[in-house]
Amino acid sequence: MVAPDIQPYIELGPLKIHWYGVMYLIGFVAAWWLGLQRAKRDPENWDEEKVSDLIFYAAIGVILGGRLGYVLFYDFAAYLDNPLAMLKVWQGGMSFHGGLLGVLVALWLYGRKIGQGFFQITDFVAPLVPIGLGTGRIGNFINGELWGRETDMPWGMIFTHTDPQLLTRHPSQLYEALLEGVILFLILWLYSRRHRPTMAVSALFLLFYGLFRSIVEFFRVPDAHIGYLAFDWLTMGHLLSLPMLLLGILFWLKAQRQP
Repeated sequence: MVAPDIQPYIELGPLKIHWYGVMYLIGFVAAWWLGLQRAKRDPENWDEEKVSDLIFYAAIGVILGGRLGYVLFYDFAAYLDNPLAMLKVWQGGMSFHGGLLGVLVALWLYGRKIGQGFFQITDFVAPLVPIGLGTGRIGNFINGELWGRETDMPWGMIFTHTDPQLLTRHPSQLYEALLEGVILFLILWLYSRRHRPTMAVSALFLLFYGLFRSIVEFFRVPDAHIGYLAFDWLTMGHLLSLPMLLLGILFWLKAQRQP
């Protein structure tokens, strides 16, 4: 099966709007709307203004943290040679783990501003995140990047516009969109519909994202300039997801000791 060769941008006269940016915009708008729905269940602590400010802080954290994380974790030497390339976010090159760290810093700052605890904020935000993760992976698919290993499965795809080897590969971007986007959203949204102990929703996010990302890493080709870190299967994605799994378990156990 040949992967669709989609132009990575929409042309509106002289303007070129990149699909990758559109996917991020969809994710932020979805998070804002979902946040308003969650705020209705807790009107004492949340209203439309607070949700809007929260999404703004989170968006800044995602963009700055995601880009800096990619530069530091995946391609530091190349960006040292061409520092201005760091600004070209529309070409891809965003790290989820860097974005997560950026968001956590932004949420901590916002929590201090409105007088709410850190885990109160993260428990509120966690179910809003997966839709953006899913649309981001669709952006990767449109760009023809981050494809998977060679496969003979009937749903394997040939990325003719980006893969010079023209191999039939796992569409690992779509695997991630399904697991980290749709399934993770359903788990967190349904679980958080009832009041849960502080930290529990955040713990589930860390645990299931770390699990899903680790699974997909077995099907995804690692960045060419990094390759496998060990054993011909361990990737940077595995390494960065391990702390999420461990913290997810730790936070979950701690949350269960609370009323």
